[in-house]
Amino acid sequence: MAVSPNWFAREGLALLTDFYELTMIAGYLHEGRADQQVCFEYFFRGMPPHAGFAVSAGLEPFVQYLEHLRFTDEDVAYLRGLNVFQEAFLEYLRDFKPRCTVRAIPEGTVVFPHEPVVQVEGPMFEAQLVETALLNFLNYQTLIATKAARICLAAEGEPVLEFGLRRAHGPDGGLSGSRAAYIGGCSSTSNVLAGKTYGIPLSGTHAHSWVMSFSSELEAFRAFARHYPERCVLLVDTYDTIESGVPNAIRVFKEMHAAGRKVRPAIRLDSGDLAKLSKAAYRLMREAGFDDPLIVASNDLEEDLIADLKRQGARINAWGVGTHLITSHDCPSLGGVYKLVSVYKDGRWTPRMKTTANVEKSTDPCRKQVVRYYNDAGQPVGDVLYEYDEMIPECGAIVGHHRTQQNVHTRLRDTRRSESLMEAVFREGRRVGAAPGIDEIRARATAQIAALADEFKRLRNPEIYKVMLSERIGHAKMKLLESLEP
Repeated sequence: MAVSPNWFAREGLALLTDFYELTMIAGYLHEGRADQQVCFEYFFRGMPPHAGFAVSAGLEPFVQYLEHLRFTDEDVAYLRGLNVFQEAFLEYLRDFKPRCTVRAIPEGTVVFPHEPVVQVEGPMFEAQLVETALLNFLNYQTLIATKAARICLAAEGEPVLEFGLRRAHGPDGGLSGSRAAYIGGCSSTSNVLAGKTYGIPLSGTHAHSWVMSFSSELEAFRAFARHYPERCVLLVDTYDTIESGVPNAIRVFKEMHAAGRKVRPAIRLDSGDLAKLSKAAYRLMREAGFDDPLIVASNDLEEDLIADLKRQGARINAWGVGTHLITSHDCPSLGGVYKLVSVYKDGRWTPRMKTTANVEKSTDPCRKQVVRYYNDAGQPVGDVLYEYDEMIPECGAIVGHHRTQQNVHTRLRDTRRSESLMEAVFREGRRVGAAPGIDEIRARATAQIAALADEFKRLRNPEIYKVMLSERIGHAKMKLLESLEP
């Protein structure tokens, strides 16, 4: 159970933003447009390499940030000292409190490119203000939760221990990364602050320095076992893994058993040929009478290496993953963006879209609901983006528009049920409903990934999940494109 508030659940983070957000909202205020009602949506344009799905993460930290979003006297004084902003704007900031509505797909849900994950509706002033923070919270945590999910899939149900703090991008990268990795499926973390803050289970062994500080490896192992008999995982590769480390570990575990402590023998391998060494260590431990040894591996592991070690028959049954997970080594950022999709004008919502020479970077207009359709096996088969007041078919044959080829229709056949994903999480300065615990979010992610068909979970060349526009949004997009043609 978490016992400490998150660092962002307090006042004083209003300046966690880009400078141009402040110049824009000051301009909106002076132009008399601060209260113009608008709708922005957060989505990402593409998956990390080789990923067939993403796991949304970072929503709860964003909601907590909104709950405590205030400009302190120190914030206002700092901005005044820049000699950029008028006093009327600074006074407006002093009295500012959020009053927007935020709808979102629940954290831990499997999500896909180009569908809104978070929607912010309210006055232009604050909808623009929260852009940078929203991107900061969701882009990184979604990236790490997705990477963790892929690593856990490669581990095939065996525990993945997150060891990334020392390679993380600063203290918050370590804390947020540990949170996201746990949501994505990791069983524990080495990060003690994450354990305290979020209630994530802790794991860890000892370093080579522990062994080297004693006069012998055996003495080091005995001392560690004496102090931590119930958490005794011995690092066996300080000197010679097979000639020294494993035999000394076996000796210590035999001594523990003889003394009445029937603990599970557990070792960690952190270097060398992990497949070869794990098989040799397993053989030695079995010959010593230990039927179910725990063999933890670490050393720059990631999903492809884990899958390869499994193909080689490695006798590893727990995986310590650090650098490649916490930094998302093969994809250091997620291309999440935040775009204006509709403006309330003359008593109705008017769609807006960005057009560009790059068709993939054009946006989809209108305030949207994301509806997920399932087959008779309970597997999601495709998502359709509808307008909020649109009639939504529950099942059957579903027809939609292709996102970038407006004259092309796509279909979902024989769907059996549907689910509207976006729900209100914040309204008029208050969260809607109770805050979900991290174990609830993690359980949702686990269930969501399990429900996906195998073709979307392949580590290489996964099937592309369908995300379609409804007929109404498709026609609105075509009309806007035609009106913008020279």
